[in-house]
Formats: sequence, structure tokens, C-alpha cells
Amino acid sequence: MRITTSGLMFLALAATALLARAPVLAQQVNTLPADVAAKVDGVIADVMNKTQVPSASVGIVKDGRIAYVRAFGKARLSPPLPASPEMHYAIGSISKQFTVAAVMVLVQDGKLSIDDPVSNWFPELTRAKEVTLRNLMSHTSGYEDYAPQDYTIPAWTKPTTAQAIVHGWATKPLDFDPGTQYQYSNTNFNIVGLIVEKVSGQPFWSFLKAHVLDPVGLLHTIDLDTEHDRLEPTGYFRYGLGPLRPAIMEAPGWYFADGEMAMPVSDLLAWDVSVMDESLLQHSSYAAMETPTKLKNGKESSYGLGLSVGDANGHRVVSHTGEVGGFVASNEVIPDEKFAVAVLTNQEASPAASAMSRAIVAVLRPTSSAAPDDTAAAEALARRVLASLQKGTIDRSLFTANANVYFDQQGLSDFASSLGPLGDIRSVKQTSTSLRGGMRYRAFAVEFATGTHVTLSTYFTNDGKLEQFLVAPAS
Repeated sequence: MRITTSGLMFLALAATALLARAPVLAQQVNTLPADVAAKVDGVIADVMNKTQVPSASVGIVKDGRIAYVRAFGKARLSPPLPASPEMHYAIGSISKQFTVAAVMVLVQDGKLSIDDPVSNWFPELTRAKEVTLRNLMSHTSGYEDYAPQDYTIPAWTKPTTAQAIVHGWATKPLDFDPGTQYQYSNTNFNIVGLIVEKVSGQPFWSFLKAHVLDPVGLLHTIDLDTEHDRLEPTGYFRYGLGPLRPAIMEAPGWYFADGEMAMPVSDLLAWDVSVMDESLLQHSSYAAMETPTKLKNGKESSYGLGLSVGDANGHRVVSHTGEVGGFVASNEVIPDEKFAVAVLTNQEASPAASAMSRAIVAVLRPTSSAAPDDTAAAEALARRVLASLQKGTIDRSLFTANANVYFDQQGLSDFASSLGPLGDIRSVKQTSTSLRGGMRYRAFAVEFATGTHVTLSTYFTNDGKLEQFLVAPAS
């Protein structure tokens, strides 16, 4: 569901094909040189220490083979349960590329086209004759995101269905004309999943398992909506820099084709190898998924179909992050180099997964980061709210109803006890901004007088209210 946007050991003598297609529940695997593996272990430990994320399950594909799978920290804090590579972690929106693969199976069978209008299946949705399946899978439809927040809002604690979500959000006026903008929206992929059901005549998960998961050998992947109790790790969250607390999980029905999957990290790595080898789909299907979407004005977005698309030193990078209640994941693949990094963690709104991925890539190959984009007015407001939270108070007129529920008495107390001792706010700098869910997302880097650094993620509604204001340790 939510985006913010990659085990198991294999027997040493197992065949390469088995490594890619049929993970075996065993121990941790590491074929990296000892000094390189030690550096990877070190950067993971460093990020865990800085972010205080409870646990991480981490995997690396190098030269087209699974080369590193290890787990760190505690999957459950009380009673303590050490993390291990065979545990299932929710991968959130990384699931979207699997949903696109299911669509591509139907395309290859001649049962639909990605340029078919949504009206073929759901004529009642807003401007359904103008919105195509391609628009849905590339987030260029204009349908508003039903789940942009990085915390569990009250609505998500009540059972629902994909049909109810779609008819509640995709019958609203569009945020923009189809094909004119990119704006990430989980609503899109709920519609896609329902289309797969209508075209295939099967429940979405049944079709996905039979035509995508099983053929690639993802034997340990589970449906989070119906098999949630098979998650071994506990998901956590925190108010500010306060103590870790068990996350509030989404109710049944909120996990669907936008973020339905949970798996051991080795299953995700096996999927990455299949993407590199193009072993499941035709080349044309992978090419469509991995090509940046061209908007009507001729500009390209940085998103293909179910995948973010970028460049690293002239090589394609396809990636995605994912988040559901209590879990954040990151998966980055460089197909031309047969290289991938997957990181699964059990704390929502934490930067740890992406930070670990960046740190591991920095060990194994060069990387670069985007330059920050500062906005003085937003920085000033962020500073003002942070200063209030240090005292355990907020101006509730600045916040939406959802955010005011989030900032309950426990939350305000944790913010005050964790941020108050850090002293005066030395600096607040905006580091990124984008549109999502009809709102403006802004991320900030914050430094306090004690030298402590934190990250701040926010959503501003069109009327200027804060829908989200989350603080996490800097990575």
C-alpha cells in the first residue's frame, strides 16, 4: 500500500537455477568476499544504530546470483525474538510490480491491452472512458490516492473491500487530466487488481499465485490480507524519538493488489533474478514495465509500470519501496549489472530500509543523491510545530482530523520526552517535495542544539493543513 517506495540460506552445492527459482528454508548465505561482507555488515549495523529500527532482513544479488542473505536485530521486542532470514516481512507497495506482471500475463494471452479504457470494466468510475489501464499502472490516471499517510489513520482500522475503496475514491473528481501528470496513487492498483479478477474470472490472489508467484518459485510468499497471522515479526512505530510501540495494523480488506504481499527476503531476491533474466514474461512486457512513462506534454516521469525507473552511471535502475502498518521495505535492481539489494524492516515511517540500501550500494558500487529543494515558509512552519512538540503541545488548528487523532496524549507525551531534551532547533532544511494523494509531501532534515539529527516527513493538504508530521532518527 503506502510508499515513502528488496532470506534464506541455500545449500552450498545447490544449482544456480534453484537459487533463482526455488528458495530452500535453511541458514544465512554469504558468498561475498570476507572483507566486503564485513563492510556490508558494518553499514547495516551503523544504520540500525542511528535509526534504532528493531530488525532488518537484508539480501544482495551479485552477478545474477544470490550472494548475501542475513537478518539483524529483533523481530519482536517483548518477549524477545531474534530476526532470522526465513521470516516473512510485509513488502507493501513493492507488490505493485507483481500486480503489473499479472496484467502482462493477460496481455500476452490476448485477453486485454494496457491501453484499454477502464470503462471496459468499470464504466461508473470518474472519466473511465479516458483513463486507461496504462494510466493506472503508471500513476498518471488522476485518481486520488486513498492511502498517502505513513501512519495508520482511523478509517484503516475498520474492515473494508477493494470494491468499496475503489468506489469511494475513484468516483471523485480527478486530481488532473489523465496522462498529464504523474502522482502516486494506491487507488490505481486496487482498480488494476479488480480488473485482473474480472478478466481472469479468478480471485486476484489465486491468479497471481498460479501465474506469477509459483512459476518463479516464490514458494514462501503469503497473502497479507488472509494470512496476516503468519507474520513472525511484530511491526512497530514510534512518536518522534520516543519508545518503539506495536503498530496499529490495518483491518481486513485494506491489503489488496496495491500492497498485499509478505515474504522472506530470499523470495524477493528470487523475483529480482527473474526480472534480470526475463524468465517469466516476454521481453516486450519487461520493456513496458521498465520504460519511463511519457506524459502528454512530452516529458517523462521517473515511473514505468509498477516500477520506479532511474539511471546509475549509465545503467538502468528499477526500484520500489513499500510500507504497510509496522513495516517498510526497499528493493533496488540494476538489471544490466545483474545486481540487486533488498531490505525488509519492521518499523513504519522509518528511513532505515532505504538508508541501508543506499549504504550497501555505496559499498558495492558508486551512487549519487539528489540535491535538496528548500522552501522557507515550509521550513519555518516545521520549526514552529517541532518547537511546540518539544513542550508536548500542538496548535490543533494546523492539523487535519486524521493527524489530530494521531497526536493523542500518549503521542504528545512521547514527542515531548524524546524531543524536549535535544535543546533548541538549530536548523530545519527541506530535502525533497512531491505531490501525492492530492497533497504536497515535504521531507526535512532537522538538527538540534545537542547535535542530534532527525528526519521529518509531512503532508500538506490543499488548504494548508498538516495531514502528517512524523519524526524519525536521521540515517
